Amino acid sequence: MIWEVLGSALLGLAVALVAAHHFADRFRDRSLVLATGPAAAVAGGVITHVVLGPGHLLPALAVAVLVATALLSLLVRPRGGASASGRPSVGAV
Repeated sequence: MIWEVLGSALLGLAVALVAAHHFADRFRDRSLVLATGPAAAVAGGVITHVVLGPGHLLPALAVAVLVATALLSLLVRPRGGASASGRPSVGAV
C-alpha cells in the first residue's frame, strides 16, 4: 500500500509539473497545480486500492494518473478569457 501511495504521489507530481510547464499561461496559480496533481493522484490510487484490493499496482497507478489529469484539467482557463458567446466564463473576476 505504501508503494502505491508514494508511486501515485510521484506520478501526480510529474503530471502536474508537465502541465504547469506546457500550459503555464492557462493556469491561474502554479502552486495550486503542483498541489492538486499529487493529491488527486493519491486519492485515485487509494480508491483503486480499496476497490480492487492489494496486489494491483499497475491499475492503481494508471487510475492515479487519470484522476490527476482529470482534476488538473478542471483548473485550465479558456484561451482569451471569455467564452464564445461573449459572456464571461465561470469564475471570471
